[in-house]
Amino acid sequence: MTRNWFITGTSSGFGRILTEKLLARGDRVTATLRKPGPLDDLVARHPDMLHVALLDVTDTAAVRRAVDEAFARMGRIDVVVNNAGYGLFGAAEEVTDEQIGHQIATNIVGSIDVIRAALPHMRAQGGGRILQVSSAGGQLAHPGFSLYHTTKWGIEGFVEAVALEVAPFGIDFTIVEPGATKTKFGEGLVMPKPMPAYDDTPVGAMRRGAGGTPFGVQGDAEKSVDAIIASMDASPAPRRLVLGGSAYTRIREALQKRLAELEAQKETAFSVDADS
Repeated sequence: MTRNWFITGTSSGFGRILTEKLLARGDRVTATLRKPGPLDDLVARHPDMLHVALLDVTDTAAVRRAVDEAFARMGRIDVVVNNAGYGLFGAAEEVTDEQIGHQIATNIVGSIDVIRAALPHMRAQGGGRILQVSSAGGQLAHPGFSLYHTTKWGIEGFVEAVALEVAPFGIDFTIVEPGATKTKFGEGLVMPKPMPAYDDTPVGAMRRGAGGTPFGVQGDAEKSVDAIIASMDASPAPRRLVLGGSAYTRIREALQKRLAELEAQKETAFSVDADS
C-alpha cells in the first residue's frame, strides 16, 4: 500500500532517512527543510514522487501555507510527520532568553502549528495519521536538558488531548520516542556559555560526556525508521512508539518510580476529598 506523506525537518537524521526509504518503496513525499540543497540528490532520482518545500516551522503563516499547498498538490495526505526540532543543552540559568524562545517556538509551537494546519484537511478527507517525533525525553528527564524536556513533555501532552478531540474523525496520532540514536542530533545541540558554578554538578558531568555529547549513543537510525514505517500498518495506531533498548529501559524505570511515588500518596490524596 502506497501513501502520501508530509514530513518536516528532512535535511538529515530521521527525516532524511525516512524520506529516502519512503521514496524507495514507491510512496509520494512532500519534504520540508529550512535551507535548500540537502535533498537535491533525491529530487533528481525521484522527480515525480518528491516535492521539496522550504519551511521554517517558527513561521506560523508559512506553516499554514506549506500544509495547505501540500494537500492541494497531493490531493490527499495519509501521514503528517512532525520531525523538525533540535536540542538545547545547558543548566536552566545558563540558557539565554533568546535560546529559550527559539527552542519553544521550534519544538512546541512549530509542531502545534503543523498539526492545527493539517487537521481541517484530514477531517475533510475522512482521516489520516499524524506522527509526532518526540523523544524518550518526553517521559523522563536529564540534567542540562530542562528546556528540551519542556518542549517534549509539552508536545506529548498536547498530542494526548488532541488525539481525543479528533478520534471521531478517524485521525490517529503516534508519538515517536527514540532514545539516543546515531544521527546528527548531537552536532546540532545548542549550548550556552557554561557557568563555572555548574562544573561539579550533574550538568557539568553531562557536559563532559564523550565528544561533548551528554550521553552514549546506542540506537540505529535506519532500524528506527524501519520501525516507524512498520507502525503505519498497526491497527489501532500505537499511541507511543518507543525506539531503542536504552529508551525502553529508562522510560520503564522513570514510570515505575513515578507510580511508586503516586501509590505512596494514596492515603493523602483521598484524605482531602470533600465529605459526602
